[in-house]
Amino acid sequence: MNFDQGEERDGVRFSWNVWPTSRVEATRKLLVPLGCMYTPLHQNPEIVQVPYPPLHCKGGCSAILNPFCTIAPPYRTWVCPFCLQHNQFPPQYAGISEQSRPAELLPNVTTIEYALPTKESALPVYLFVVDTCLADDELASLMDSLTMSLSLIPENSYVGLVTFGSMVQVYELGFTACPKSYVFRGNAPQALKAATLIEKLGAPETMNLQAKRFLVPVGECEFSLTSIFEEIQKDPMRVSGDKRPPRSTGMAFSVATSLLQAIAPNTGARIMAFIGGAATHGLGMVVGEELKEPIRSHHDISRGKSKYTNQAYKFYKSIGEQAISSGHAIDIFSCSLDQVGLYEMREMVKLTGGFMVLADGFSHPMFQQSFQKIFSRDPDHHFKMGYNADIQVCTSRYLKVCGGIGHMSPIPVQSQPSTYVSENEIGLGGTSHWKIGGLDQNSTFAFYFEITNQHTNPIPQDQPGLIQFITSYQNNLGKRIMRVTTVKREWSDPQASIPLLANGFDQETSAVLMARLAVFKAETDELPDITKWLDKMLIRLVSKYSEHRKDDPSSFNLAPNFSIYPHFMFHLRRSPFLQAFNNSPDESSFYRFMLNRENVSNSLVMIQPTLEKYSFDGPPTPVVLSATSISFDTILLLDTFFCVLIFHGEKIAKWRKAGYDKEPNYANFKDLLLAPKMDASHILKDRFPYPRYIECDQHSGEARFLLATIDPNITHNNNVPQDPSKGEVVFTEDVNLHEFLNHLKKYAVQS
Repeated sequence: MNFDQGEERDGVRFSWNVWPTSRVEATRKLLVPLGCMYTPLHQNPEIVQVPYPPLHCKGGCSAILNPFCTIAPPYRTWVCPFCLQHNQFPPQYAGISEQSRPAELLPNVTTIEYALPTKESALPVYLFVVDTCLADDELASLMDSLTMSLSLIPENSYVGLVTFGSMVQVYELGFTACPKSYVFRGNAPQALKAATLIEKLGAPETMNLQAKRFLVPVGECEFSLTSIFEEIQKDPMRVSGDKRPPRSTGMAFSVATSLLQAIAPNTGARIMAFIGGAATHGLGMVVGEELKEPIRSHHDISRGKSKYTNQAYKFYKSIGEQAISSGHAIDIFSCSLDQVGLYEMREMVKLTGGFMVLADGFSHPMFQQSFQKIFSRDPDHHFKMGYNADIQVCTSRYLKVCGGIGHMSPIPVQSQPSTYVSENEIGLGGTSHWKIGGLDQNSTFAFYFEITNQHTNPIPQDQPGLIQFITSYQNNLGKRIMRVTTVKREWSDPQASIPLLANGFDQETSAVLMARLAVFKAETDELPDITKWLDKMLIRLVSKYSEHRKDDPSSFNLAPNFSIYPHFMFHLRRSPFLQAFNNSPDESSFYRFMLNRENVSNSLVMIQPTLEKYSFDGPPTPVVLSATSISFDTILLLDTFFCVLIFHGEKIAKWRKAGYDKEPNYANFKDLLLAPKMDASHILKDRFPYPRYIECDQHSGEARFLLATIDPNITHNNNVPQDPSKGEVVFTEDVNLHEFLNHLKKYAVQS
């Protein structure tokens, strides 16, 4: 079964593509949650766009007219397949017949976009929040990038500027006689509310976009803003060698959020924060100014010894809630060799659907390329983005929404409980409606469902399982768009359910849904408890769907569409999403953040990186992620999503150092060296954020990036390879994949 066809057309992939008919059967047989991955702005040139509003069901289910509705002659009414309500067609649908149907009723139009007849909003707002406690060269690189961005932002989009160090400055860009700014205390005792900010900035009637005081269209302020960027200098506060600079990061976010809330409520807007060091001053500080006080580690956090973490986390989360209430997104570009406090700030970005980029500095390609990609455009010269969005999930009878996991904020169900909402919460549950400040073509959300039908109640044959995703957003032209995707899956025959369910199992989507659940649990649970839960779920799944004789591991056999799933679980257990070893809290937050925003294929690369082998024997070939794949006469290309690494075997490195690739007689060797570089450049070009790029040789220090990722099936404790030219010894106590699978078979076949 080709499961990614639905993803190509509608941006949807399910863990199970055939569904049990009752809650009891689902509990016994769906040993991976029933869920899907949905990408609302999935790019498909065949998606139909219509210039009129959608037709809603009047039955209170809020579903929209779709190809699965029943329409009978004389074509005046339609039956909603979600609540079975009969609805009248309005006069503009009068010409419907079997031969002439509107776009939304055509069987192949499962995704459609409506242009909503609302008043156009202002074009998106970009409010830059700039850290000035940077080294001079870093500050100059950042100013160059910001100046460049002005040429990429549409001329009639609005921009604003806030800078921070020991104080926070808000620039009045509409005042053109000279640079003018308002200064706020960096260590104020409490966050600044929008009403207080208006009072301090004066003239409340001028606090709107039309006044063009603090937020001004790029075309009108590009020259003056470029001049300000050229003149911005390092924070003037003198700092002794044994102290950190006083950074008022928390106050800067508070001022920026309140400024946007006052001037551009419910308008597409982004706060783009550029941070080069730890928050040390005022609200939201994560470490003190004394350098002798180290910034918190995972160990400190787990032992409850991180002095500022809980208070800072609550503060930044409240800023995120304030921003998303106005439909605004918060982006963080963290560019520092040390931690800046992403661990405490993570919720602020997650709740608003913003970007998070982690790089070594503002002069590094990881920042510069990532920042440019945000402003890239499609062939029609449009940004591939949505702003101030919300997403609603409707389900047909016998099915309810447990929750979602992704970068969004739940909208509470009003008064009456929703017919779509399950009491069994998974992730951000208790609702079927979420708000998102920023969407792009990679923003992907995991949704989890529950079958609620009783086993004594047979489901009628004419009632398929349906789910409808209704996403409303502001596009880059300020217009309101609604994208509606309606997908259908069949109910299984209870008599033959195990083979039918097995045939409909998508192991790739299931692995990603389980990974998101594990990462969600990692916010509150201990790592050993999460790995035990993953192991238990895996054993139950393979025990149910494998062919085996009781207590005979040698008889164990998994069907092809289950066979790679245990491999994904093995690599997930070892991944930086769950293992904190060698990663700072900021790095762990970044890795988990990215897993929670990417689609199935990108998430799989994060969970189980890809390895490609280049040799003189033929074209490049994928090889297993294993110590046995390393060879002294080949080149390997590793893609972990966050890092792209070219690894030269010992002999290849020796020949390269001898300069053989410069000699005409060794043109094939030159081609061999170039091939992985060309493939790596294609990966780097398309990837966001821009990955770390490494070229290294066997036995070099940077080879550790490969050795830490591969399956350690050759270690100092076990079978050292007989042929030293093949394989590489990995110094680790970790269990390898072979042992893991043997243990899995043993437990799966136990009586």
